[in-house]
Amino acid sequence: MNIYFYKWLWKSHYIAGMIVVPFVLLLSVTGVIYLFKDNYEKELFNNYRTVEFNEKRISLEQQLKIAQTNWHKSPEAVVLPSAQNQSTQFTSGKFSHKSSLFVDPSNGKVLGKINVSETDMHKVRKLHGELLLGSFGTKIVELVASWMFVLIISGVYLFWPRKRGLKGLFTIRLKKSKRIFFRDAHTVLGFWFSILIVVILMGGFPWTDVFGSGYKWVQKNTNSGFPSTWQGQGLTSTETSLKPLSLDEMIQKAQALNLVGEVSLNFPKSLKGVYTVTNQTTRLSEMKSIHLNQYTGNVIQQHSWSDVGIMMKARLWLMAFHQGKFGKWNFILILITAVALTLLSIAAVFSFFKSKSLREIKINPKHNGKTTLFPAVFIIVLAVLLPLFGISLFLVFMFSYVVAYLKKKQSSVLKTS
Repeated sequence: MNIYFYKWLWKSHYIAGMIVVPFVLLLSVTGVIYLFKDNYEKELFNNYRTVEFNEKRISLEQQLKIAQTNWHKSPEAVVLPSAQNQSTQFTSGKFSHKSSLFVDPSNGKVLGKINVSETDMHKVRKLHGELLLGSFGTKIVELVASWMFVLIISGVYLFWPRKRGLKGLFTIRLKKSKRIFFRDAHTVLGFWFSILIVVILMGGFPWTDVFGSGYKWVQKNTNSGFPSTWQGQGLTSTETSLKPLSLDEMIQKAQALNLVGEVSLNFPKSLKGVYTVTNQTTRLSEMKSIHLNQYTGNVIQQHSWSDVGIMMKARLWLMAFHQGKFGKWNFILILITAVALTLLSIAAVFSFFKSKSLREIKINPKHNGKTTLFPAVFIIVLAVLLPLFGISLFLVFMFSYVVAYLKKKQSSVLKTS
């Protein structure tokens, strides 16, 4: 591959890097803050979750009526209590639209309400994923993340220490100029954290607008997501002469299933609907969805991790890893990677501006102008898989072509004159 592509790769790394660095710093900092979400919100939830134990308790049916009376939302599920001193938590909605109302089971007092969309950490998440700009901000973050893939592959290729050998991947030259120091710091950190950064980036893409929508479309049309009845759609409870079981009885049925994690009992939406027992757990292989007949409590259908399609499994694993949900090792790994990404970004900025002029940023004189096909193939594949990146790449090429054409035309005019 000729010198022109090598030059383009070199210039693209520097120019794209300077453009995305402010966003990368913002994403790194907000990502680190969001890692501490569970610790930060623990006290908030414990204020409502923890009550003084009292053997005298009112029924869950009564508590549900209290929730319905004192809440502008319609309760859709109840979280199974895991301790005797725990309040009853009713929930409505999902994800960022999820709300909770807490009732003291001993006296029916409403302890408080929490709306996810009003929490501090939700605002941090909105800044991290949308830049507080809604759908437009999500697309900017997606575009930045797409170009980060290119920066990683081009960085590893361009800055591979050909002259210094493998030593250049382990050492930072402290006694050289400040520009070389920061460049070495950027190179070493970028190389050793490149794979982790790629995996973390992949964990964020399912939330994006363009790629995320395409991923979900493929997932749906290849039946590689959740089973169609995972949420209970299409399942019915056979009506009998019996009355529906009480909520207290259904809770006992759900507890007998012994699911791990936070277990919820989702209410039927009609007289023919089913109760659905689900669990939230970082042990993904233990995820289950069990549907119960509301008149008998018998299991109508159940699903486990083995029923989940490969694309949904990959999505859930990457998203959980992205948020550091797999325990302390995952939390520490993501935290260290985010800090490293912040430092290598800062080092890149200092390396760039420590140059006496932009002319100091030269192509490696040792390079013979030949490149392997891998960088070009990688970029083409990315352009296909990541539509926003593909569009931006096309615009960059068009701009470069127009600039080169105008320079050539101007040069020919000057020669003729």
